Amino acid sequence: MFTGAMVALITPFQDGEIDFQTLDELIDFQLENGIDGIVPVGTTGESPTLSHEEHKQVIERVVKAVGGKVPVIAGAGSNSTAEAIELTAFSKKVGADATLQVGPYYNKPTQEGFYQHFKAIAEEVDLPIVLYNIPGRCGAGMIPETISRLAEVENIVAIKEATGSLDQASEIAARCDITIVSGDDSLTLPLASVGGKGVISVVANIVPADVKAMTDLILEGDLVSARQWHKKLFTLCKSMLTLSTNPIPIKAAAAMLNMASEELRLPMTPLEESKKAILKQTLKDYGLLN
Repeated sequence: MFTGAMVALITPFQDGEIDFQTLDELIDFQLENGIDGIVPVGTTGESPTLSHEEHKQVIERVVKAVGGKVPVIAGAGSNSTAEAIELTAFSKKVGADATLQVGPYYNKPTQEGFYQHFKAIAEEVDLPIVLYNIPGRCGAGMIPETISRLAEVENIVAIKEATGSLDQASEIAARCDITIVSGDDSLTLPLASVGGKGVISVVANIVPADVKAMTDLILEGDLVSARQWHKKLFTLCKSMLTLSTNPIPIKAAAAMLNMASEELRLPMTPLEESKKAILKQTLKDYGLLN
């Protein structure tokens, strides 16, 4: 359930409100292009600026729109354990297949704090958990020893690795058999070489079929053929992460492709005009724009 090409779905806005009609269209686009899983209200889905009510509305709408065709892994993390448990319980109630649990941010827990936080969520709500290790966003991250301890907890089934470190992923794989997926599009193939089984992808918002083509080859063990997709996708992937903070570039790209508005919520601001020119050229070079 937690391998292959999974999209970190954007949350479209229109005039300050969530654009649910466009959200439905984005989900249809993903399903039509064979995506393996949908991950709403993560970092890419701008969960930090959604109200709790909006956050729940998006999870419920995505579960309903997907209709059981692929797994929905709902972003339900928080730096408050009680809040994460509440969001996780809600996700289960409305029919999500799993939750994505980001490391507690800002309050910088110890390794024991990480362990107790995720263990409490897993024991409180009977729903699979995908851990999300992204120290660059959180101010702190989990070490492989902590992750291997958590892998022994029932319901903790996978980890989205966004440390950028292949050594970290290698050590996790050496210590336990938790499913490892990439949290960085440009590292999906390199991570596969040390045991990664797919990606929770930003760029899949606009090229889901291509990301899936690569992860299908990875899961078949054909890394040589997968390398051709890696080369094709690489510049596009890097643009989504280096032109500005995610999800600013992917929303700009979605707007250029007439898929969704580029609207964000403060403190996120639109992509600068000079960088839009670079992004537009990248989309042209890829073959997405004339």
